[in-house]
Amino acid sequence: MNLIKKMQSNIKKEFTDLNKEIHGQGAAEYILLFGGVIVIAIAALLIYRQYFENTNTELNASQDINDVRNAMNSTL
Repeated sequence: MNLIKKMQSNIKKEFTDLNKEIHGQGAAEYILLFGGVIVIAIAALLIYRQYFENTNTELNASQDINDVRNAMNSTL
């Protein structure tokens, strides 16, 4: 009977120690954070893929902004 109580005590101690174990939690959080950023970056690349692959026109942000402004002004 004493052996069973000792084993139960050891098991409870192991579970308590396991519950207190927090090493690696920060690393896991960083992995999840970087994973989320990578997923968002890939999604953005897939959405804008045609825009970047268009070889007929150069990427010109100032012209694109002017086109958007002109389009917005024409709808008002």
